[in-house]
Amino acid sequence: MGFDILSFKRIGKEVMNMNNQRSNFSGKLGFVLAAAGSAVGLGNIWRFPYLAAKYGGGIFLLIYLILVATFGYAMIVSESAIGRMTQKSPVGAFNILGKGKGHGFFCFGGWLNAIIPIIIVPYYSVIGGWVFKYLWEYLTGGVHRVADDSFFSDFISNSASAEFWFILFTLVTIGIIFAGVENGIERVSRIMMPLLVLLAVIVSIYSVTRPGAMEGVKYFLIPDFAHFSWMTIVTAMGQMFYSLSIAMGILITFGSYMKKEVSIEGSTSNVEIFDTAIAILAGLMIIPAVFAFSGADAAANLKAGPSLMFIMIPKVFDSMGLGQFGGIVFFLLVLLAAITSSIALAESAASTFQDELGWGRRKATIVVAVIMLALGSLSSLGFGVLGNIKIIGMDFLDFFDFLSNSVMMPIAAFAICILVVYKVGVDRIAEEVTVSGKFRRRKLYNFVIRYAAPLFIIIILISSILNAFGIVKM
Repeated sequence: MGFDILSFKRIGKEVMNMNNQRSNFSGKLGFVLAAAGSAVGLGNIWRFPYLAAKYGGGIFLLIYLILVATFGYAMIVSESAIGRMTQKSPVGAFNILGKGKGHGFFCFGGWLNAIIPIIIVPYYSVIGGWVFKYLWEYLTGGVHRVADDSFFSDFISNSASAEFWFILFTLVTIGIIFAGVENGIERVSRIMMPLLVLLAVIVSIYSVTRPGAMEGVKYFLIPDFAHFSWMTIVTAMGQMFYSLSIAMGILITFGSYMKKEVSIEGSTSNVEIFDTAIAILAGLMIIPAVFAFSGADAAANLKAGPSLMFIMIPKVFDSMGLGQFGGIVFFLLVLLAAITSSIALAESAASTFQDELGWGRRKATIVVAVIMLALGSLSSLGFGVLGNIKIIGMDFLDFFDFLSNSVMMPIAAFAICILVVYKVGVDRIAEEVTVSGKFRRRKLYNFVIRYAAPLFIIIILISSILNAFGIVKM
């Protein structure tokens, strides 16, 4: 499929040329696929369905769609424009644009945007290791074994096995980073994303046509306000950050690779559509399967959380005539999507160390690898030998997910809003957007970035912290 180390070595040589010119995406499609590919995989196929299942189904989906079309749109436009106008990664961009009064705050904001991927990629790699394990099981004929209700819990509680697959996934990611991958993300995404969409459509159709599955379709697609809670909004917001790669430095970096003739607003709209379509397909793959294969236990299984994909999807394949083949293809593509995402996260971290600390690629990558292995091992072993250790009632994986998505990302997003409104200016952002096309949603952008986003971010941040500490239950 063209996903090989030699290709990435060649790409790395092209990027790190003698003139030290900044690399560029070939066009709009390259940016869209790379931006969507930075999260599609585990961000959508693993995380979105279990959050939608747990927090109300259709009402969660409705709120998520509203947030993507308003808040998500404004943030993608802002980050892409900031990256393209400065030609810098987040730390450099914030340092340039935030000069003068409040420069310390903006430097903090830049580093926060850069650090978030360092927090995410270790526990993300743990989930990637789980995908690796499931692919291996399908390759070795374990189609019936992985469909067993106890298989997943037995696997993740086996510390040696879970750690092995996590380390394997990490080494694959780090090996590619060593080779140099900036534009490789685009090349891989062009092949992988269409294949992932095709298979998602096939599995979704099969899932929704199982006996009893229509109840799951209704639960997922039809909003029921009886299932609404404030945490539905808080969680949908966190998923939007995660899924769209908002406030983690990636979009600023990708924006710095965007050519001037590429439309920022047009690309943003495409990312919104592509990303949301994958999330909905993932929901249709998994949530109807919960109803089809759980029967009277459907309500309880909807609360299964991170394990949902690893429990329900194997049951779907186990019931199919070509279940082994389907499982191999599905988990292979999810694995490649996960690797592409981990590359984007790890590369962002390594690039920051190179640009801002003057480190070489080798040293920066080694430091990222050490961080991934140290923090990732906590998450990996948190279901086994470290299972009795909890942080504010959470295992390590859930804690790092909470810290990055519910605390750090809102603060980073708030810093972006303040930078745009009080330093760059919304008119300057509009100038950058209109260099390559129209700015049709300019009034919406101005309102969201000036008023709605900062206020909403503060409310969400406070709410999620109070809920995590048990001060307020929502």
